[in-house]
Amino acid sequence: MTKNIVVTGIGASSPIGGTAPESWEALLAGTSGTRTLEHEWVEKYQIPVTFAAEALVRPETVLERPVAKRLDPASQFALIAAKEAWADAGSPDVAPERLGIDFATGIGGVWTLLDAWDTLREKGPRRVLPMTVPMLMPNAAAGNLSLHFGARAYASTVASACASSTESLVNAVEHLRDGLADVVIAGGTESAIHPITMASFASMQALSKRNDDPATASRPTSIDRDGFVMGEGAGVLILETEEHARARGAKIYAYVVGGGVTADSYHITANDPEGKGAARAVELALAAAGASADDVTHINAHATSTPVGDPNEYTALQAVFGDRIEDIPVSATKASTGHLLGGTGALEAIFTVLALRDRTAPPTINITEQDPEVPFRVSGAPQELGSGDQLAISNSFGFGGHNAVIAFRSA
Repeated sequence: MTKNIVVTGIGASSPIGGTAPESWEALLAGTSGTRTLEHEWVEKYQIPVTFAAEALVRPETVLERPVAKRLDPASQFALIAAKEAWADAGSPDVAPERLGIDFATGIGGVWTLLDAWDTLREKGPRRVLPMTVPMLMPNAAAGNLSLHFGARAYASTVASACASSTESLVNAVEHLRDGLADVVIAGGTESAIHPITMASFASMQALSKRNDDPATASRPTSIDRDGFVMGEGAGVLILETEEHARARGAKIYAYVVGGGVTADSYHITANDPEGKGAARAVELALAAAGASADDVTHINAHATSTPVGDPNEYTALQAVFGDRIEDIPVSATKASTGHLLGGTGALEAIFTVLALRDRTAPPTINITEQDPEVPFRVSGAPQELGSGDQLAISNSFGFGGHNAVIAFRSA
């Protein structure tokens, strides 16, 4: 018999809140987390895009100094969000051999890597910190979470660009159903608002250029969108088998009912304009959930605010849902949070879970005029989801042609 998997804890550090509840409240209020960057390197290197969605609460103000010094910012955000989620789940009493980690990042410890390179060039090899490699490696967040929580079942890392943390959630569901663990700490993190990444994304014309109006720069589905906004932070969900959760009397936010992971094999940065891989990921998630397209009542779209990406996602979803796609409440939450790259899927999964709990699809801000080529049912105000059973999906698509979709059902 297929095991039921549930969400029992959530935690987040985002551009609009230092915790998951604060982020959700700000999202419903239509808050923008995008601000002008106040760093000397913006002017020093003449970075053409001068804004981003930095985390609202800086990790060094939350973590103890000795702990923060041994972690790259990406791992700092991961630990903060995971500690919140663990406490929210009631600090499950689980044997170390039955606790797993499924985590993700798109880039990893970019700050540690490039700071070490600067140190090497300017001061020589003796001044490079011995913890450099353990801090910069992509699996640093998963490894440190395993150490902090005593997780010995496994500690896995996914690095599939912007699809990373949604893929980690799909993996967590499979690991729980396969009996590898009873409880999994799952999610993703990113801290890549760095001169190199900002300059690179700007060079490829991927970022919005609205330096004069950063708060409204991310405009998913709007006809005047001109690129995405870099974000940072982490999202963590505690997943466990329903049997384990019920036995310990845990609160249940939602059921995680299925996931789908595919690849486009089309282009290293552009998604397939026909949306075949993305559509198949949705279909796999629904099949795993034992559901049909007619059952879906809410979608958290990937919707990055790029001229090409948003219409391609609409094409993919129309292939699955037909004309009904225009009747399903859709949220494009990157308008508020920016794009957290490898952390974005986990944060948006939290928003999807809370949408089901509160039966409210969060608003999509900054739409001046909706693009007729992207006629999702989006709104600048929250949309009611109604009573009865609700099924929602959250989409993530990444460079390299990665597609990942996770499906949740209301508790």
